[in-house]
Amino acid sequence: MSTTLPNGTPAQTELPHAPTPVNLRIPGPTPVPPEVAAAGAWPMINHRGPEFEAIVTRVTDNLRYFFQTEHDVLVFPGSGSAGWEVAIVNLFSPGDAVAVITIGNFGERFALVANTFGLKVTKIPFEWGQAADPAAVGEWLRALPGLRGVLLTHNETSTGVTNDLPALTQVIHQAAPGALVVVDAVSSLGCIDLPMDALDLDVVFTGSQKGWRCPPGLMMIAFGPRGLAAADSAKLPRFFWDVKRAKKAFDKLAPPYTPPVSLWYQLDVALAMMRQEGRAAIIARHAAIGDYTRQRVQSMGLTLFADPAHASNTVTAVNAPSGQELKPLMKALRVEDGVVFAGGQDHLEGKIFRIGHLGAVQQPDITAALDALERRLK
Repeated sequence: MSTTLPNGTPAQTELPHAPTPVNLRIPGPTPVPPEVAAAGAWPMINHRGPEFEAIVTRVTDNLRYFFQTEHDVLVFPGSGSAGWEVAIVNLFSPGDAVAVITIGNFGERFALVANTFGLKVTKIPFEWGQAADPAAVGEWLRALPGLRGVLLTHNETSTGVTNDLPALTQVIHQAAPGALVVVDAVSSLGCIDLPMDALDLDVVFTGSQKGWRCPPGLMMIAFGPRGLAAADSAKLPRFFWDVKRAKKAFDKLAPPYTPPVSLWYQLDVALAMMRQEGRAAIIARHAAIGDYTRQRVQSMGLTLFADPAHASNTVTAVNAPSGQELKPLMKALRVEDGVVFAGGQDHLEGKIFRIGHLGAVQQPDITAALDALERRLK
């Protein structure tokens, strides 16, 4: 059935169909459990009423548990990338000196956002596939007096590397004691241990589409006391992303914007499921699946891109098979086997592929995907 647009061309009016289910093994968005998916169809409620206040209370309590913090955790509409901007505009003023530790594409983007807002950015770069070396970071920071902040990525999705956050934060606090520490934990938090308060971090943020079993659309960010205080003097313009305005509203259990209610339903259910499993059990599950993935890949004769000593438990980066074009392999897996892996980014395009194993993932999900890969390689 069709109708005609003003220019005379026909317009389709059939309702869209759901995509064919696949074994989605990318670093995000990640598969959504049926219970969480079903919550997205719940009826709308008054987002200024007692029902939504109860949701805000539960979500905030559960997020504090997973962030391992007693401080404010706020939820904004947006992808994890929104965390870069929320952190920067609330902490800094034009011309402030910051250092950005980069080990891959997302660290580079963090630096780009800081540059965009007029900060004086010094990148502390490390080779892609390697973790940041704490000793080298310390040397860099001691040569950069007057730093206002140090920005870093906990888990670099583009390379499958997890930084040694305890070692790095210890060095940062020693070498740049006045600097605010901001951590992009988009693809780690909820899967890999990140004790915000114990590490004395100032801002940590993540995104709903990664380890949280939810669709994309929510960015969760925690501010420690120094981070929150910095917002009083920060001079960068902000309105929607204003953390003080948001905190004032959340203290009254009402976001300062019309919330995406269905996504809040889903986050509420997902967090309750995660709380039932327990933080330690979730971290252990991701560690076991990460080990299994790396071992299986290597048993096929493939090589890992990331330094094994710092390999991520949420995403494994694999070098392209020798003598085999990567693009046709990925297409065959997707079209014929229903298995979707992620490609490489930036200069790694066509050179690596990435296997996501985070969120609600169980070992049979990965086993099925790797079985298909192994058959294709024979």
